[in-house]
Amino acid sequence: MRSLRITAGFLMLSLLTFTAPSLLRAQDSAKQDMKDAGHETKEAAKDTGRATKKTVKKAGHEVKKGTHKAAAKTEEGAQKVKDKTDPN
Repeated sequence: MRSLRITAGFLMLSLLTFTAPSLLRAQDSAKQDMKDAGHETKEAAKDTGRATKKTVKKAGHEVKKGTHKAAAKTEEGAQKVKDKTDPN
């Protein structure tokens, strides 16, 4: 019976010895995980901002291109009407 208590005591002591440091690291790890999550969120927001800027810039260029094309076609149509109605 006494040897069982000694063995159980030794087992508990070794269990505490090996698990206590890992519990302490787990607390630091949770803090670091929160920091990492914050940094990742920041980087994701930056990436989203850059993508939005690029998309808006491209859309603006496409609108400008479309506007110039429409203006040129309008001018072309106006020239055709002028040629048809010109008495010469």
